Amino acid sequence: MGEFELLARIRERLPLAGGRVRLGSGDDAAVTIPGGATATSVDAVVEGVHFRREQASLAQIGHKALATALSDLAAMGAEPGEAYVVIGVPPDLDEDGCIALLDGMATLATATGTSLAGGDVTRATELFLAVTVVGHAESPDSFVSRAGARPGDVLVLTGELGGAAAGLVLLQGPLRARQLEPQPRIGAGMALAGAGATAMIDISDGLGGDSGHLAQQSGVGLRIDASAVPIAAGASEIAASAGGDPWQFVLGGGEDYELLASISAERLDEARQAVREAEGIALTEIGEVIAGEGVEIRLPGGRALEPGGFDQLA
Repeated sequence: MGEFELLARIRERLPLAGGRVRLGSGDDAAVTIPGGATATSVDAVVEGVHFRREQASLAQIGHKALATALSDLAAMGAEPGEAYVVIGVPPDLDEDGCIALLDGMATLATATGTSLAGGDVTRATELFLAVTVVGHAESPDSFVSRAGARPGDVLVLTGELGGAAAGLVLLQGPLRARQLEPQPRIGAGMALAGAGATAMIDISDGLGGDSGHLAQQSGVGLRIDASAVPIAAGASEIAASAGGDPWQFVLGGGEDYELLASISAERLDEARQAVREAEGIALTEIGEVIAGEGVEIRLPGGRALEPGGFDQLA
């Protein structure tokens, strides 16, 4: 496999550049005409940390690499624009394998309106993909950060939690897709931004951990009712069979890539309808924003759950 031959095959398979891209892959740099405001995020998936090749197809690995990066744009309420991908190629991955990775990314890129505008390939000791994504909005004020939650706001959550953690245990059946092929909530994020969400974050490391980031950045406290959190069908049973605390499993497992947001109570119904129309999923009220700091998660019966989540470096 030669670098230039591989790059030529990659360029042949890239979806047509759209929208703001004027010069895409094939030159020394991409040229875009963004307009308005841009949001940029970088994410990476590494073999042995985020996936194992014996448990996922190469197309699924490519999909997940782009999906996890796009989820950050969803959490900003941004419209996807461009993606730039670096692939670290280990000695046992051939040219066809690299193309399979690209095909997984390209399918999701087409579905989300993302232009694969450039990137790089390099030799590596293990397979990794580093993805930079750029999203767009009319103005900087259109984006939703983690820092705007206000006491009196309600906390809302898209979709269901626990499916990805359960899928990791099983790696079979319907929950397998929640782990290997997560769906970035692009439509829901833009809908929540349009409905006046005051703060937002994606649930990549678990509700307990990610809610703490939102509370800290906003300088507020969060009170979460665990019994109100929608749980993916079968996840609680799988958690119980795996041992440990089922609530910690569901609320701290991570990789669901749903969105947690704060919004004024007066706009809750509007936000629910907007998310349903944009993404076809439910938006559920799970708690409130209060004065103070930290996160309080109350379980049925009144017991408190210590907030926790996945730590990349632990």
